[in-house]
This record gives sequence, structure tokens and C-alpha cells, in this order.
Amino acid sequence: MGIDVRDAPELERFEARDDDGQPAGFVTYQVTGSVIVYTHTEVKQAFQGQGVGSALARAVMEDAKARGRTVVPMCPYLVKWLDKHPEYEPIIARTTKRVK
Repeated sequence: MGIDVRDAPELERFEARDDDGQPAGFVTYQVTGSVIVYTHTEVKQAFQGQGVGSALARAVMEDAKARGRTVVPMCPYLVKWLDKHPEYEPIIARTTKRVK
């Protein structure tokens, strides 16, 4: 199964769709200047456990990197995903004291 992730700026979210164009999940965001806050990730039940969340996370982080944005990860899923992907650390705004 292939997953296509695209920005839907009019809805302030990235959307994931399968090969048939069926909605599989999304990540919501808010942008202010060069800062983007990822607020929520949701994967439809029929697509859970199939890598949709990871595809969304990678796509939103690559988009932020390409646009030179600073990322504020508010979504718990994205925070955990980023803990396993230190390559994005340079573009993440974090407090000096992390709580796990």
C-alpha cells in the first residue's frame, strides 16, 4: 500500500491518502511566520499499524525542513516519533528541560 501525503493549507493540515485516494490520516498545524506548530496526528482505524503515522510525520518534517521552518511539536505522537529521529533535532524548538 502506498501513502500519498499532501499539504491542505486551506484546512491547516497535511492529509494522507492511500493508492485509491481514500483518506488515511492527517496532521493539523498552525503557522506563524517561520514557526510551525504540529498540534494533532490522527490515523483512521482501518489504516492503523500500516505506517501511515510515520509517513505523515516524515512528510511534515521534510516539508518544514525544506521551507526553513522551526518546528514546535505539540502532538504526542510526533514528539515520540521525533525521539527516534534525531536528524530533525536542528529544526525543533524545545524547552531546555524535557519531560518524558
